[in-house]
Amino acid sequence: MDITQEQSKADVLIEALPYFQEFYGSTVLVKFGGSAMEDIERAHDVLRDVAFMSVAGLKPIVVHGGGKAINAELAKAGVQPRFINGLRYTDEDTIRVVDKVLHNVVNADLVNFLRNKLHVKTAAVSGKNILRCEKIGTKDAETGADLDLGYVGKVVNVDTPQLEWILSRHQVPVVTPLACDMNGAVYNINADMAACELAAELKVRKLVFLSDVPGVLRDPKDPNSLISSIHCDEVDDLIAQGVISGGMIPKVRSAQEAVRAGVGQVHMIDGRLRHSLLLEIFTKKGVGTQILP
Repeated sequence: MDITQEQSKADVLIEALPYFQEFYGSTVLVKFGGSAMEDIERAHDVLRDVAFMSVAGLKPIVVHGGGKAINAELAKAGVQPRFINGLRYTDEDTIRVVDKVLHNVVNADLVNFLRNKLHVKTAAVSGKNILRCEKIGTKDAETGADLDLGYVGKVVNVDTPQLEWILSRHQVPVVTPLACDMNGAVYNINADMAACELAAELKVRKLVFLSDVPGVLRDPKDPNSLISSIHCDEVDDLIAQGVISGGMIPKVRSAQEAVRAGVGQVHMIDGRLRHSLLLEIFTKKGVGTQILP
């Protein structure tokens, strides 16, 4: 045995000790999607990080997407995916496929790996059971006309006691981004928005978005231009300057609203980077962008 190598491992654990102490018992919600989920090895790396957090005394919650798997199943059924202003148009045929894939394929795979490979207590949680929603639409960018999105909704109520009960049993909830309206109809919910609503209602210590970019960059072409910290009152100026643009705007806006609703911090990190979740939470510098009060 190389005692020096073993001592180096111990040094890493000792270095992380203050972070274990600070965050012990804290709830951390991880929104998991994009290429970090679609590459099986990266997905397993993220789940190992989640398992580590659970064993270290944190209370992780996972909210996942599943766009690639949904598109594959729709293709089998001969249904062409359609997006309006970045949101999936969801008719009756599509919502049935989304419901089936998110529950029977994506959620089942994540729960199975956590439970059977990593031996972590896990609970498969359907958003249909804990989220209530109302139908939303969108507007035409040029004319301002109302556009229908089908079965697409926004969360208006969260059954927090059920999630808190699961966490009290030392289980990791793995949540599908679906919801029901007051009549029981199933709606597709943007996973980022679902994560923000859950985080805000639970007042989690940290909300972490795993995406395909390192965080907010001053220059999108330069990964070394990462902005490590952004305060909520800086967001408008950064949008006006064009630093935050495109698809990053709704994500940062949602993060801003979540922080103002009581979430401790929101982190945007690159899910393609191995162990980025642990590096962001258990190191001083971190690896992504954090949104602060």
